[in-house]
Amino acid sequence: MTAPRVVSLAPSATATVTALGAAETLVGVTAHCDPPADAGSVHSESAYAEPARDGEIPATVGGWLNPDLDRVADLDPDVVLTSDGLQDDLAEDCRERGFDVRHREPATLDEAVETFVARGADVDRPEAGERLAEESRERLDRVAEAVADRPRPTVYCEEWSDPPMAAGNWVPDAVRAAGGRYPFVDPGERSREVDPASVEAADPDHLVVHVCGRGDRVDPATVAERNWAVDAPVHVIDDSLLNQPSPALIDGVERLAGLFHPEAFPRSTR
Repeated sequence: MTAPRVVSLAPSATATVTALGAAETLVGVTAHCDPPADAGSVHSESAYAEPARDGEIPATVGGWLNPDLDRVADLDPDVVLTSDGLQDDLAEDCRERGFDVRHREPATLDEAVETFVARGADVDRPEAGERLAEESRERLDRVAEAVADRPRPTVYCEEWSDPPMAAGNWVPDAVRAAGGRYPFVDPGERSREVDPASVEAADPDHLVVHVCGRGDRVDPATVAERNWAVDAPVHVIDDSLLNQPSPALIDGVERLAGLFHPEAFPRSTR
């Protein structure tokens, strides 16, 4: 059976398809997507690649919110992958062009894991999707066992710093799965701006900074030196570990567990 031609317009979808072992299906990705590990560097927007097949790198079709849909059409995709509410309008534009759009919008950790199953079906790898989801649940179970019955530190996670925004969606679940307490946003709710008083009142034991689009390129001093009456260590981690509902999110839970409970789960090096 011929593999489908897939254009991924969401970094989380690209990462998930790659984790499924289906990177060869990708003929187009955005400039914000990480290329498969064995595919070299994805071309920039100013130097489009030819459609990827047989180990070639996928073409870059623009940003994840402003892709070139004419370029997408040139790639003749069998399926176009989108994600997140911010891509709702884009997904509709793609449907109007006649593309077969698979839009997945998880809001919690459980939904993110279920999306691995859906993505497997999206790219004709249903068994791989089921397997990836099961492996992810097993990893989460191991973390839960390692941190069970231990004191839960209070954690503040910052997704954006100007203005400061407490992370929402699946991040509250991720913190709790890692053995922490997260009083700032309920699971499944969008990230929201916070004021210093609310953070101070919560008296967090850990400040976790994972600014969207910055990777781990954030100086912890920018948070530590604020006029916040908070005495807690600042941990800067790669934003992909918490900000995208891909298998990297499971890595993120393990990373947090290592920060909160290093004696129980010493796996904080990823």
